[in-house]
Amino acid sequence: MSEQFQRGTWGRLRLHVLPTKRFKTFALSLFAGVPLSNAGVTPIALTPFVLRRGTETYPETIAFRERLDDLYGAGFGFDLYKRGEHQIVQFRLDIINDRFVSVTDSLLGEALSFLGEVVTSPALDSSGKFRSKYVEAEKTTVSKRIDAIINDKIRYASERCVEEMCKNEPFSLPALGRKDELAALNADSLYEAYKKWLQEASFDLYVSGDTTLEEVQALVAKSFKLPSGQPSSYTAPEVKPARSEVQTIVERLDIGQGKLNMGLRVGVTYGSEQYAALLVYNGLLGAFPHSKLFVNVREKASLAYYASSRLDGHKGILTLQSGIEVANYERAVKIIREQLEAMKAGEFALDDLKRTKAMITNQLRELQDSAFERISFDFSSILSGVERSGESFIAEIEAVTPEMVKAVAQDVELDTIYFLRDRKEES
Repeated sequence: MSEQFQRGTWGRLRLHVLPTKRFKTFALSLFAGVPLSNAGVTPIALTPFVLRRGTETYPETIAFRERLDDLYGAGFGFDLYKRGEHQIVQFRLDIINDRFVSVTDSLLGEALSFLGEVVTSPALDSSGKFRSKYVEAEKTTVSKRIDAIINDKIRYASERCVEEMCKNEPFSLPALGRKDELAALNADSLYEAYKKWLQEASFDLYVSGDTTLEEVQALVAKSFKLPSGQPSSYTAPEVKPARSEVQTIVERLDIGQGKLNMGLRVGVTYGSEQYAALLVYNGLLGAFPHSKLFVNVREKASLAYYASSRLDGHKGILTLQSGIEVANYERAVKIIREQLEAMKAGEFALDDLKRTKAMITNQLRELQDSAFERISFDFSSILSGVERSGESFIAEIEAVTPEMVKAVAQDVELDTIYFLRDRKEES
């Protein structure tokens, strides 16, 4: 873990290069983030789906895919998600290191050229806009993905809980956009939104492999055609307190098993000094099989098919998820709230604290074995403005005391109870 990222810039791109000989491939990630907004969330969500269809040099999708095959089966993909108050598009490309194959041109150079063209030189029609057939096809793709969330009731309940909890905040917006807004988008309007996105996004390019910052800078200069300007930074999210009175939202759909979710404000974010203690708190509460929610709600009381907690450190919220019989709603809420109060009182075993810290530090050590995991971990520092290395974060976790966990527990407050249940009337 002694390898360190080298930092630099090229135009609007922040560059982060991890020189390493540990892997047989180069791992490339380009993060493009903009503030979440009502007007932008749907066109930005659709954009990467259209960009993957073709580029200026490889305008037909089949030629686009054949180019990846020519690059020794390079893997290309993208993800869409929210971090803090931002909508992030992450493009990923991995390609074999030159020294393992017989080539004359730099495969890293070929990979950066391809990635740069995907993002900044897409396939256009004769009028200089996106190709309509690509836009219409990908509108259908995104619509189906949104439907898939609705059909996955566990994920649907999780997203609806956050939506209700963060109502009137940008974070309530879905990373995939809104289905009812897709129909209004066309090749012209999406291309205009794309140009605005290129102009305004914060771009961070990561490269991990047997290379140097100087080599990457030289290759990037030939590959990316971004609008001129300086790199822009991410803004810290507003950390809001919980409602003065807990709100309860009950939604009815045609389902068998009830989904009980809770949203809590934690008062701490990734950039806070108390973040390590909050991560341990989450581990003790519901992140692991020995956690309070799993043991007390699922095992002892037999009230839940699943029970866990999830921390969003960039937004400063914590969510609880459980699947229960509808008739067990009141009992489940009562026992879950008892676990929250127990944490405030510092009622957790020292053995569980030790086990939690060991599991978190093991996770941190394991991510060092994956280039893309290391990249994602480092990007959290860019988002938060607080740099953490794997080693320093492990040291923070190991230094967490029972008193520190109890202290962060005081600021964890229940904000929203969301219950997804069947359409039957209560007996």
